[in-house]
Amino acid sequence: MRVLVIGSGAREHALALAASHDPAVTALGCAPGNAGTAALAEAVGVDLTEVSDIAAAALRWKADLVVIGPEVPLVAGAADAVRKAGIACFGPSAQAARIEGSKSFAKEVMAAAEVPTARSEVVDNPAHLDAALGRFGPTWVVKDDGLAAGKGVVVTDDVEHARKHALMLLDGGHPVVLESFLDGPEASLFCLVDGRTVVPLLPAQDFKRVGDGDTGPNTGGMGAYAPLPWAPPGLVGDVVSTVVQPVVDELAARGTPFSGLLYAGLALTTQGPQVIEFNCRFGDPETQAVLALLRTPIAGLLHATATGSLADHPPLEWADGAAVTVVIAADGYPGRPRTGDVISGSEAEGVLHAGTRRRDDGAVVSSGGRVLSVVGTGDDLAAAREQAYERVAKVHLPGAHHRTDIALRAVRGEIALPTG
Repeated sequence: MRVLVIGSGAREHALALAASHDPAVTALGCAPGNAGTAALAEAVGVDLTEVSDIAAAALRWKADLVVIGPEVPLVAGAADAVRKAGIACFGPSAQAARIEGSKSFAKEVMAAAEVPTARSEVVDNPAHLDAALGRFGPTWVVKDDGLAAGKGVVVTDDVEHARKHALMLLDGGHPVVLESFLDGPEASLFCLVDGRTVVPLLPAQDFKRVGDGDTGPNTGGMGAYAPLPWAPPGLVGDVVSTVVQPVVDELAARGTPFSGLLYAGLALTTQGPQVIEFNCRFGDPETQAVLALLRTPIAGLLHATATGSLADHPPLEWADGAAVTVVIAADGYPGRPRTGDVISGSEAEGVLHAGTRRRDDGAVVSSGGRVLSVVGTGDDLAAAREQAYERVAKVHLPGAHHRTDIALRAVRGEIALPTG
């Protein structure tokens, strides 16, 4: 099977690495890829902003399966274009990808499917903002209705901060979604969906704030771990039955079935799991941790998802133990990152590339905000965390920063579900 992975981040490096271990894969490409994927997959030139270019690249490369990583091309219709070209594609249609591309659409679907989620209100006029803010709080959750790469959300106890963020979004022409605050620890659950059948992966937890102790602005994600030692028994089955399957059924009933990876971002509240958001693709950095534990060959699994035969696929196999991902970010991130710095230690085991490129002289240099994801595995979460940070210490990037507390509270047993 010739597998082409679309994207250039650490998520795509993790997908390509997993595919490289699948004996069914006869050729592996990554479009456009990065300095890390180039070591295990053929680099394929592509313009990720042009869905027709993605389909044309897949045809030129003679792909049997295209796996689309990022949300922007999915929301723009890249999967539709690839399927129209006659190639199996892992990723939802543009219509189904609205579950991530429009938070107001996602809320509408959840309401119809009776899925538990935060109370919300859409504001598209600054004149209505103050009255709407008065109906929420004292913790305010303000979101960009569209795609914002994980950085369009503000959660604050300061109403003026909430108001300022909302006005910035509105001034940019972006409708704002206000939500009630959900208590309890957060969790991410990835589910493979072929339009009807739902197959869950391991639950994970990610870290969105830039600084230790969940301080500073939101980012695209600074680390993650899987599975969740503090999760109650039956959590995955509960989320599938009360959240994911109802949404999958609702989208199918609307004539826009979801095929690909449906990611439920959850708060485990006193009232049970409630949805914070849905994503229409593998999440980054959770993917890097989850796939490190998957033992089922991935190409056949994603092909079964893409071709509607997931119900016939054997049960998934997982390694024992845990995995931890730590993101190394460039100086300036999540603002304007410094780029062009030489990275040493980036070709070691467990290091996945994101914002990297190889210079003409052969040096690997930074080219984005989140530069590397460093993954450790172990018999338990403590061992996985120890290995991850040992590997982080061997990577050098001038001015880089990373969180030092990924999975620490879970290792210490400090995470507990709220009681009503």
